[in-house]
Formats: sequence, C-alpha cells, structure tokens
Amino acid sequence: MGIRTRCETWGVRRARAMVLAVAAVGLLTRMLIAANKPGPADVHIFRGFAEAVARYGPIRIYEQPLPGLPVYNHPPLAGWLLLGFHELSELGIPFGILIRSPASIADFCCALLVFEIVRRRRSMGTAVACGAGVALCPVLIATSGYHGNTDAVAITFALAAAHLLVDRKAPLAAGLAAALSISVKFIPVVTIPAMFVVALRAGRPALVRFTAAFTALTALVWGPVVATVPQDLKENVLEYAGGDHRLWGVVRFADLFGLPDAFIAFVQGGGHFLFVLTCAVAGAWLARLRPVQLPVVVGLTMGLLLLLSTASALQYLTWAAAGLFLVGFWEGAAYGCLLGLTALLGYMGRSAVRWSETVMHLGEAGWVVLAVGLAGGVRAILAAPASVPSARCAAGPAPLTAPRSSRPAGSPAK
Repeated sequence: MGIRTRCETWGVRRARAMVLAVAAVGLLTRMLIAANKPGPADVHIFRGFAEAVARYGPIRIYEQPLPGLPVYNHPPLAGWLLLGFHELSELGIPFGILIRSPASIADFCCALLVFEIVRRRRSMGTAVACGAGVALCPVLIATSGYHGNTDAVAITFALAAAHLLVDRKAPLAAGLAAALSISVKFIPVVTIPAMFVVALRAGRPALVRFTAAFTALTALVWGPVVATVPQDLKENVLEYAGGDHRLWGVVRFADLFGLPDAFIAFVQGGGHFLFVLTCAVAGAWLARLRPVQLPVVVGLTMGLLLLLSTASALQYLTWAAAGLFLVGFWEGAAYGCLLGLTALLGYMGRSAVRWSETVMHLGEAGWVVLAVGLAGGVRAILAAPASVPSARCAAGPAPLTAPRSSRPAGSPAK
C-alpha cells in the first residue's frame, strides 16, 4: 500500500508539472499578444473607466454620466482594480498589458484548477489533457490575451469556490472565492445558489463557515457602494441586460426565424431575468442531486447562461470554455476551436460587436456545439453515483466520478 501511495503521489506530481508547463506556455502566449496587439475597443473603454475611477473614486463612479463611454456596469472590486491599474500606468506600464493581465493569469490558474477537478473524477490522462486544453484553448487565448475584460477572472473564482467546497473541504475559503467571483463580474451569481445547496447538505458547520465568509467579504466589497449610491448600482450592474445586438443565441435564432420584434425586445429587456433564473434553478437542482459534482455543475451553469444569453459579445464566449473541459476533453476542444475561430474572425472585422455573416454562421454552429456539450454534461452528472470524489491515477477511461475506495481483503463490511 505504501509503494502504491508513493507511486500515485509521483504520478500526480508529474502530471501536475506537465499541466503547469503547458499553462506557462499559454500565459506567455497571451501576454505576448497583449504586449504587441492594441486590442478591441474595450481596451480603450477600460482606460477611460480607469481615468474616471481615478477622478471620482471606485464608489462615486456609478453616479457619473461618463460622456463618450458606455455605462459602467462592473461590480465594486473591478473599480479598485482599475484604480490600481491607473496608478501603475502612471509609472509607465502600458495600460493595454495591465487590463489583459488578470484574464491571462486567470486562465493560467484555471488550467491547473481544471486538472485538479478532473483528476478526482476521471483518469489522470484525461485530467492532463483537459488542463492543457484550457491553457491552449483558442477562444480563451483570444478573449483573454487580446480582448481582456474580467470574465475569465470571475469564472476561475467560481470554479475555485466549488473545488474548495467539495474537493478540499474548505468552506471558509470557498465562501471567500464565491464572493470574489461576483465582485469582479456579476455573471457567476447564477452559480451561488448551487454552492449554498451543497454547503447546506455538507452540514451546519460547513454552511456557517461558507455563509460567514461569503457574507463578510461581500459586505466589505459591496457595502460602501450600496450605502452610498444604491440606485445607480442597481441600474448599472444588477439590472444590466447587455447590448441590443442580435448576434448570438436566443436573440440570433429569434431574428433568424423571423419572430416579432416585440418578442426580441422583451427577452432583451425584462425577460432576460427569466433565463438567468432558469440557470440558477437548474444549477441548484443538479447540485442537490449530485453535490460532489459541484465543480462540474458550476461549469455547466455558466455554459447554460451563455446558451440562453440574450446579449452578444465575443468575450462572453469565455463563460463556457472551462466548463466544457470539465465535461470532457473533446467537448471542450470542439467548443474552444470552433468558437476560437469565431472570435478570431470577429476581432479581425470592423468591430467586435458587428459580426460578418460568416462569423454569425460560425456562432450558430458554436451554439449547437455548446448545447450538445451541455446535454452530455448533464447526462453524465445524473449518471454519476453520489460518492465522494478522490484522486485517480489510472490511465484508462473512467466515469464522471471516482470509484468507491477498496478495503483490505478480509476486513468486515461496514
């Protein structure tokens, strides 16, 4: 048993080192793109936001009109981040590199995180492939290294929270990670109910620790803004529905099939909350049925949010990438490559929010790939036994959960 344990430990370390090396290559690639490419309009918009935050502060920014800039729809932690970037840019560090660094670093961490999650549920070889897939995923390279924004950061924190809660049995750290995920970008809010469901099922101590950490950090980050400019925060962040472009998903197909403009206006307006609620409920339901699969559930919930999204933006394609690699390598690779091509051609066009017919057709195909991947992931979760995940070192295929641990020969059954 001791020899086997040492062998397994060595196997995990070697596999982790392989993913770490590939993730480093992915990070270097992203940073080289950030250093040599100007990026889309968002880079310049964020520079304007950073200047406004430096002028008005990360709290009062929400009540400012900001002429020449779109609505400032980012959670409070993003404001403090932009304030720091503004100060660093004053020292001579290019802002284009600064604004794309968080997403690029998040992808590096996410590759290692996906490896740790998958190795507890699948074979070691699959875990290495999925971790490396995230590191080299074309759509993530495009959206993090070229575009920037904070979507990848939010997704990584959400997956980290699920991993800490279920796999690491660290509800306090999980609560902090969950609070950070919605404080840098609000989209992972659809995953929070699933986390609370699992924390509740884990017992009162875990629920108390998770809730205390989540509540305390959320109050610290959001509290000053809520107390100072609550209405502006509500309108700019909590009620933000995205742009009115008809480029992706529900809205794209509604427009393609000639549905009334009134219907499209409804789903892009107040109706989009129904889709958000659907995602949150679906995630909580899956978490209740298979709590040990929470990291996979969180990934699929973010993918479902993209599938049902009524807004269109190339950086949103980030939401589903890591989650599909948690389902399987080929699901993640198919999505990452197809939508990576979509993003590449989209960024090469006149505007990242004005897609050509070719890009929109690629997006339609990518939407179908996403739907198929999500359906397969849900089936795999429901088929997995409700057992505690543990690290696997086998080279062969395995179900989406770890097998029951064996007991020494002759030992009594419990």
